[in-house]
Amino acid sequence: MVYQPPAGARDLLPLDVAQKRWIEDKLEQVFQGWGYHRIITSTLERIDTLMARGAIDRSTVIQLQNIQDEELGLRPELTASIARAAVTRMAGANYPQRLYYNANVFGRNAEFKHNRQQEFYQAGVELLGGGGLVADAEVLLLVAACLQSLQLQDWHLVVGEAEITQSLLKVFPKDLQNKIRSAIVNLDRVAIDTMNLSKELRDRAQIMLDLRGKSADVLQKINSLKLDSQQQEAVNNLKALVELIESQGNFSLILDLSLIQSFDYYTGFVFEVISDIDNQARVIGRGGRYDKLLGLYHPQGKDIPGTGFALFIEDLYHVLSTSGQLPQPKLASDWLVVPENSSASAAAFAYAEKLRSSTHLVRVEMELSGRDTASIQEYASGKGIAQIAWIKADGSKQVESVNS
Repeated sequence: MVYQPPAGARDLLPLDVAQKRWIEDKLEQVFQGWGYHRIITSTLERIDTLMARGAIDRSTVIQLQNIQDEELGLRPELTASIARAAVTRMAGANYPQRLYYNANVFGRNAEFKHNRQQEFYQAGVELLGGGGLVADAEVLLLVAACLQSLQLQDWHLVVGEAEITQSLLKVFPKDLQNKIRSAIVNLDRVAIDTMNLSKELRDRAQIMLDLRGKSADVLQKINSLKLDSQQQEAVNNLKALVELIESQGNFSLILDLSLIQSFDYYTGFVFEVISDIDNQARVIGRGGRYDKLLGLYHPQGKDIPGTGFALFIEDLYHVLSTSGQLPQPKLASDWLVVPENSSASAAAFAYAEKLRSSTHLVRVEMELSGRDTASIQEYASGKGIAQIAWIKADGSKQVESVNS
């Protein structure tokens, strides 16, 4: 029998880990430079926490049960868990709170396809207690700073507005709103044409499909619809955000008011980060504003504004690998310490510890097998080890440089 990981899981080998860690370290440096502090939440949560009162589809959560018959699940994303932790464990904290994470998440694909990946890695931030234009702009500009730190080329932001999109859907019959929402998400004009709608509503749905492109063009189209005062205010806020971002960032921005996120807790601007390497569009991150989420977990039901994003490590890995930007680290040790015989083992361990006590990382291996000199030299050369220290029982040593 050949043992393999379960369907949807995979192993990361040392080179994979080193390159993944390189990406994560770059991102963490940026997060910390912007004043964010790391938070680690439980991988396992109660189902009602993860679902955020229906904002997250239960069928996408990998569910478990403990001996107390509690319904538990593996987190499909981090925002709900961090919202829960913030209002229950950080009740006395001063706002705004700037938090970042680097963690694995789990989720079933809605189509339940065989071997579809179910474990993913994400790094992202949550800016809690900060409302308004400046907080939204900070999150978008932080995304840009992260991608610039990775020297990622050919990417753009797609920005939408959940409140506007949701309010525009409310004019349609209730029994058709979900179908129209699905058609908009999938850019399905045929589905809209076949629905039982008046000409006015069908035209409105088709306009919603076309609310994508250069910001000035989209804002002009949205203003052609009959907007109430609340919708107009949301459009004005979005216009101000786009103008601020475009004045600060040297990157491409597309406005898309048909953009609807898979998690339904967003209340304001939403966005996706798209990579265009080799003319293949790949979503490498997403986020937005969620001003009602923390209130779901707050003991007094108090709403606290929040905004944030997640970057998808596997997708970043793929893009950077495709463009040849990932480092190719040598997975080698600096030293191999070889005791002359069993009597020299104590002296060999002592010398190895002395080497490791340097102020910078020194990788030191101990020779274990008692091989002959030629085999030891061949092993060191093949592993890329820089130096061999041959240790005698009295602690004296002979150092040999290795030509790999």
